[in-house]
Amino acid sequence: MNQQQLIEQMVKEVMASLGAAGKDSEGKSSCAGAVSKADYPLGEKRPELLKTPTGKTLKEITLDKVIEGSVNAADVRISPETLELQAQVAESVGRDAFARNLRRAAELIAVPDERILQIYNALRPYRSTKQELLEIADELGNKYGAAVNAAFVREAAEVYEQRNRLRQD
Repeated sequence: MNQQQLIEQMVKEVMASLGAAGKDSEGKSSCAGAVSKADYPLGEKRPELLKTPTGKTLKEITLDKVIEGSVNAADVRISPETLELQAQVAESVGRDAFARNLRRAAELIAVPDERILQIYNALRPYRSTKQELLEIADELGNKYGAAVNAAFVREAAEVYEQRNRLRQD
């Protein structure tokens, strides 16, 4: 199994754990609420499928509710499920790489924003040791269930080592 196939397998496993896995024998998504190009834009054509991480629907997000304080920043963040639906639309028009990016983003929703920025900085050349990168990968995989992103950080640690881009203590 090559690296691309391994990554694709990990994505399928992650999406299965989110309750949005798999494809049937024709390559179509088998999850409930499967969408395609015909459903885009989702907010207009399939708003009943969209929910925020706090469970609010699009109809519940109004300017009046923002002003009265019953809708806050957490209510308008994107959910992993919405990213999966967007990935399905992307796949339906042949944008498989974009779909994979959306699924990787879905994995990272559980990671706090501040930690994402720390990881981003740690991934810059000469900022981290190999051990620090491997610890980040373990954290992503074990604490946040972000298996695909963890694999990317492990790969970065190996590539940085080969190209002499690791911080030397």
